[in-house]
Amino acid sequence: MKIETQCLHEGYIPGNGGARVVPIYQSTTYKFDSTEHVKGLFDLTEEGHFYSRLSNPTVEAVEKKIAAMEGGVGALMTSSGQAASFIALLNILKCGDHFVSAASIYGGTLNLFSVTMKRMGIEVTYVDGDATEEEIQAAIKENTRALFGETLSNPTMSVFDIEKFARIAHKNQIPLIVDNTFATPVLCRPIEFGADIVTHSTTKYMDGHAVSVGGVIVDSGNFDWTNGKFPEFTQPDESYHGVVYTRDFGKSAYIVKARVQMMRDLGCTPSPQTAFYVNLGLETLPMRIKTHCENAKKAAEYLLAHDKVEWVNYPALEGDKYKTLAEKYLPQGCSGVIAFSVKGGREGGIKFIDSLKLISLQVHVADIRSCVLHPASSTHRQLSDEQLKNAGITPGLIRLSVGCENIEDIISDIEQALSKV
Repeated sequence: MKIETQCLHEGYIPGNGGARVVPIYQSTTYKFDSTEHVKGLFDLTEEGHFYSRLSNPTVEAVEKKIAAMEGGVGALMTSSGQAASFIALLNILKCGDHFVSAASIYGGTLNLFSVTMKRMGIEVTYVDGDATEEEIQAAIKENTRALFGETLSNPTMSVFDIEKFARIAHKNQIPLIVDNTFATPVLCRPIEFGADIVTHSTTKYMDGHAVSVGGVIVDSGNFDWTNGKFPEFTQPDESYHGVVYTRDFGKSAYIVKARVQMMRDLGCTPSPQTAFYVNLGLETLPMRIKTHCENAKKAAEYLLAHDKVEWVNYPALEGDKYKTLAEKYLPQGCSGVIAFSVKGGREGGIKFIDSLKLISLQVHVADIRSCVLHPASSTHRQLSDEQLKNAGITPGLIRLSVGCENIEDIISDIEQALSKV
């Protein structure tokens, strides 16, 4: 099926007389006819649901849909995008390990890597996403176990060269994890370019209506976990009666371990109601993302031509630094997010934002309604000046998330706000 059809039909097939829409299984637990069956569920020799911290029929349907959309062998929904990033890495990292990340990533993710995971004894090295392969290779250590980046960085809108990082990762026998939140699988499927694991904050375009916080991890099934660097996949897991993930689950070893070990112990569980909302969002995602892209490009072109705007980052623009990479990885569009700066730096940006009427100031992005934020004083406020610089965030940077309103109304609001600067 094409992705527009997958968004409507993957993951759930109603039976004769069954509900057409994915039902909400609002239950924490399930009934069984025998202790033998329950034993098999806990031994992972039987398929099925036994407690909703690990799996739930509503959540499972949406996981299957997203896995199909990304071209993976399986998916695990989480309680937030932050939880998805955390579990995706912790599933393969332990105290004393190291990983490499692109420097230009979401501020919350950067804090997770630099503060919380550091306290756990896991070290991260940041590299410029535009660095040469030799420069990135120099950041790899003996204990490096993963590479990480965002397809479209939040908020600077740089394009991640997936194939370049995949070459480096696979040369070193480690996986590449790509956060595909802004692009969504409608615009880019990182697995097709060599990514091994894909994550999303479903809170953003997948939901699309600002009604539920969630995340998801997708396993490509392509990485060889038996290469000697990941004994946790090839040695018995005594917490599951000696299960060996690569032996017992083959290509699904990574995502099964993430569910039955990481989710079991951390409990970053999505609710069935959240999964239901995400599913509704996915059904209209292809139509919405098309409008987001079309509106954003027109808004970016307007901003670029305005004499009160210093610069605009939007990869679909002619002359943009990432235009060539965007044509390769995102030929159908670059989402609805624009990074730009008005004259007057921080003060000019604040004046612009406070003068908007239709476009709302909110700590959110990728919503069906247009919204705006000043990252340096909000989502990236905890970063040092050096970290902000490394992430490409200037004091006056504005993140504009262009929604699905009529583009003339969006530009009219931008125009009147700029007149106040």
